[in-house]
Amino acid sequence: MNTIRWGIIGCGDVTEVKSGPGFQKADNSSLVAVMRRSGELARDYAQRHGVPKWYDDAEALIHDPEVDAVYVATPPSSHKEYTILAAQAGKPVYVEKPMGLDYEECREMMEACRSAGVPLFVAYYRRALARFLKVKELVETQALGNIRFVTITLYMPVRQDELDPPTLPGRVVPEIAGGGRFVDLASHTLDFLDYVLGPIRSAEGFAANQAGHYPAEDVVTGTFVYESGVQGAGTWCFTAYDEVDMTEIVGSQGKIAFSTYGTDPVTLTTGDGVTEFSIEYPKHIQQPLIQTVVDDLAGVGTCPSTGESATRTTWVMDQMMAGYRGREG
Repeated sequence: MNTIRWGIIGCGDVTEVKSGPGFQKADNSSLVAVMRRSGELARDYAQRHGVPKWYDDAEALIHDPEVDAVYVATPPSSHKEYTILAAQAGKPVYVEKPMGLDYEECREMMEACRSAGVPLFVAYYRRALARFLKVKELVETQALGNIRFVTITLYMPVRQDELDPPTLPGRVVPEIAGGGRFVDLASHTLDFLDYVLGPIRSAEGFAANQAGHYPAEDVVTGTFVYESGVQGAGTWCFTAYDEVDMTEIVGSQGKIAFSTYGTDPVTLTTGDGVTEFSIEYPKHIQQPLIQTVVDDLAGVGTCPSTGESATRTTWVMDQMMAGYRGREG
């Protein structure tokens, strides 16, 4: 099997441990080039991680003949631009989540890749983590009986760096992130549930900026219905007094409870009692999904996180935010 040679556009924090080393450690994969607008920072990353080449120009990396596939790890505001450039160069793309600023951007990215005949993958890596695959297995083996509904609760205090307007992080600036922390964090849970329960056919919600610390929404409540008829509801708040991260999938014979971001055991509750599954995260959390991307490109496997599935996730979030964004306009 040929080795897939990767280039990274945007070698920031997410690439230090979560993803970058995964391209070096996955089977039949290598990281041959990195790019950052600051050449000094790109060179520093390359030297520290043993990467042969570095660039301060994205198009130069994309057109490097030794780069087979491109990982776009920039903020969401430039995902579409770099994905389209890579597709036009005939390079497969693995892009960070959320896939684009909104549903329309995701559609444009998908069309560009489809027209160029290259695959598009998205970094919803929970689809490949053992902890979450256990949840999927329990649902599919009907440990819960027939699934009735799902609830999502995620709330946490405002972060200190979100309290200084002149230096706000991009994750709470809609022009950069597509929204606030709802878009950043809720996307992982909603995408994973798409993998377990199938696509959502209808969604609506209410969003607001209650605390006024930054321009993006800081609270969202939503309801949704899957094509299967399973119903769901979620509440996300990012200026609360405490932290809670809990998703429950409830069926006719039991329920599963798990956190999207925590390390607490996955719990299965049925008439026979409570069973806990303690499953650790890998050191490089994206490596299992990266392996599926490499295998897909090599024709020996299938990646479960594609542009198509990620576009569905963005559509659901857009539906929940529609009223709020409309009022903003």
